[in-house]
Amino acid sequence: MLSILIPIYDYNAFPLVKELYKQCIGSKIAFEILCQDDASMSSLNKTNEQINSISNCSFITLEKNIAHRENRNLLAKRAQYPYLLFIDGDSIITNPNYIRNYLANIKDFDVIYGGRIHPESCPSTQQILRWKYGKFIEDKLALKRKKDPFKCLLFNNTIIKKVYFDKVKFDTEITLYGHDDTQFSYQLSLLKLAVNHIDNPVEHGDIDTNETYMSKTKNSINSLLLLLGSKKIEAKYVTLLQLYVILNKTKFNRVASLFYRIFKTTMTKNLVSKNPSLLIYNLFRVTYMCSIKQ
Repeated sequence: MLSILIPIYDYNAFPLVKELYKQCIGSKIAFEILCQDDASMSSLNKTNEQINSISNCSFITLEKNIAHRENRNLLAKRAQYPYLLFIDGDSIITNPNYIRNYLANIKDFDVIYGGRIHPESCPSTQQILRWKYGKFIEDKLALKRKKDPFKCLLFNNTIIKKVYFDKVKFDTEITLYGHDDTQFSYQLSLLKLAVNHIDNPVEHGDIDTNETYMSKTKNSINSLLLLLGSKKIEAKYVTLLQLYVILNKTKFNRVASLFYRIFKTTMTKNLVSKNPSLLIYNLFRVTYMCSIKQ
């Protein structure tokens, strides 16, 4: 019935698998849990190897890094059941009825997103930018996500019918980090699938440091512009792209680009500090986007 697919990179997923296994057994369903490390060569994989000792569960590590998109595709290719539950390897299950909540909704929809939450308090000031953005921007209740079901669809905690995943798959032509979920959800929207949002979140466990998140932010913006330039996504589907198009049409992109060149050091200093501003973060994203030569 259910294939649980867990892409991993340099993270101990053994506690996650144990909890999922316990809940699947308690729900009395046919299931498998497939875990795949993307050639991280991490010492944590010694612990992950213990996953193979649990029935219906497997862990393998790839010899060559293939990036997150293809890692997900390979997991789906290995899956034997008609429903795929994608969970990121750094997720934490906080609800003892997590699996049952999905099973209660599984028959009436093609795709179901359970959401994500971040810890109530930030683990470290070195992670506060990513934590703030996740806590105050990304974390949304189902009622709010349902207002724009495809745009609010991520694949860190999502069930999808295998037949539809196989029709779309993640685009491996794009190798830059970021917006793989955006592109995938856009492709699903073209199929006009039945999407549901429920309050069944996982907690984000491996929160990036401020410096790492800034690097990922730049990469994701480059990826987004590549998607737009190659016509793999429409600008109207992404708020940041809508603003980018407006700035280009009105020639204010030149002002934004100049602003970035003058203030990028000042903005970056704030964003990697112990008290980053989300307003400055959004300003950084927009002006950085306008500064990139197409």
